[in-house]
Amino acid sequence: MSQYNDYYANKGEGGGFMASPGGFDSPSSAARRQNAQQALRPVTISQLARASQAHADAEFRIDDMEIGQITLVGQVMQVKNQATNSTYVLDDGTGRFEARHWNDANAGEDERGIKENAYMRVMGTLKSFGGRTYINATHIRPCKDKHEQDFHVLEAMTVTLTLQRGPPGQQQNGHASIQQAGANGSSAYTVQASTNGTNDQWAFLPELQRKIVHFILSQPNHTDGVHVSAVARAIGQDAQGISLALDQLMDEGHVYTTSDESHFDVSV
Repeated sequence: MSQYNDYYANKGEGGGFMASPGGFDSPSSAARRQNAQQALRPVTISQLARASQAHADAEFRIDDMEIGQITLVGQVMQVKNQATNSTYVLDDGTGRFEARHWNDANAGEDERGIKENAYMRVMGTLKSFGGRTYINATHIRPCKDKHEQDFHVLEAMTVTLTLQRGPPGQQQNGHASIQQAGANGSSAYTVQASTNGTNDQWAFLPELQRKIVHFILSQPNHTDGVHVSAVARAIGQDAQGISLALDQLMDEGHVYTTSDESHFDVSV
């Protein structure tokens, strides 16, 4: 959807990491945890106000989903510059929130020139100190496009709904068709590809990459990862072509490895 669409990767699993009985994360859950921490989620201030921690060292969660990097757009209501850092109070229409940014001697002119009443984009992580929660901003910049705030709010809504309900096009009818196809002996992937049609959210991918994504999603336990050999057998492509396509999908953030380097899941 934009340069910030990485967070679609978690499809509701961003905060759903369960510890194994022995007290350690399984490899697949550890991979999903890392995926959430590396993702960039667009949020509103009202969502940040609801963020919570199970304990002081736990990751923050919004709507019971673990969050890592966040991005926010708001109007600067107050600026407090100090020798080592600057504090910004932001308002996006849903509330007010504080962002703290460590001063950088190499900062650009735009970054140093952020003033009150201007709109700015903040990227960073949530931190808590002294009973106050704030954004530890790793990157800030002024908004030069007057539509950026509107776009950000729509994107935050889209990401939240995607995490709660799944991506567009994956409705119950689609799943029923897949199950029926399996009973008839046909390929689950084939039905998935034919039922999505113009609503296929992966239509922008090259054909081979799109087939790989659909096959992984069609597997009932794909969150634990699908082996590359199973992908190659189902699609009927040589191993080298599959490996190259998977590398490209990983580079673009569409898939990631789970239990080992040969098992993959889709970032939706």
